[in-house]
Amino acid sequence: MIVACVSFAGLWVLIRLISEELHPFAIVVWRNFIGLLWLLPMLLLTPGLLRIERLPGHVRRATSGVIATFATFYAVSNAPLATVLAINYTAPLFATVGAILFLGERVRLVRSVALGVGLFGMLLVLRPGATEMSPGLWAAIVSALATAFSLVAIKALTGTDDARAVAAWSFVLTTPVSLLLALPFWTWPEPHLWPLLVGLGACAAAGQMALSQAFAAADASAVMPFDFVRFGLITIAGILLFGERYDLWTIVGGAIILASTITLAIREQQVARALRSTSSTDT
Repeated sequence: MIVACVSFAGLWVLIRLISEELHPFAIVVWRNFIGLLWLLPMLLLTPGLLRIERLPGHVRRATSGVIATFATFYAVSNAPLATVLAINYTAPLFATVGAILFLGERVRLVRSVALGVGLFGMLLVLRPGATEMSPGLWAAIVSALATAFSLVAIKALTGTDDARAVAAWSFVLTTPVSLLLALPFWTWPEPHLWPLLVGLGACAAAGQMALSQAFAAADASAVMPFDFVRFGLITIAGILLFGERYDLWTIVGGAIILASTITLAIREQQVARALRSTSSTDT
């Protein structure tokens, strides 16, 4: 999870740098294509890794992933980094709301309080009426909603599929689709951008691989607290590299949102263990 955090922080910095010359949607294409090239040796050395039996699940994950990636890249290019990340942290909250509304999951006290606190943190970050809702911030909200679906899909897939396959399928399926979507905004990168694009693809591939491995190897409650690393790195990068200035409410709101998602993860794991224990006793 720490590798994923460092990789994604590096990815966001490179997005911001490259977006000064390339449209964010064009950057998405290079992220997917070069990321796939980084994973190609693994695919060649592991025949049969990409099995089609679970393809519908990977398609669902890739669909939400395309939306989340385009929205995230646009947001990172056009809004303060720490603010975008704070909004992105609401994805697990949205995923929990979806599970309650569409899957009939019970609303327990701790869960309700964590959701309420997390949404309060989002209000601190956005401060409706006091903060202008720019296209970049709206894109960040869309990204959080789409990421919520991706998180659910990743966790479901890593329960049965190789974590490497989950990461690889996301690049295989999204690369051609992202190219079609980005064609109206397409320009070829200048030579001096190629090293940054190669690094961007490497960060994307490493981050996806590490994230899939993290969810496959441990419960969300164990890995989610480490996401504070990403929050710290991206906030520092925004200040030192891009001269961004954040008020106290943005930092506090982001910390509150992340703390609420960690609380949800820990609580859901406790409930899952209790259910398994009850089931084991009954049998």
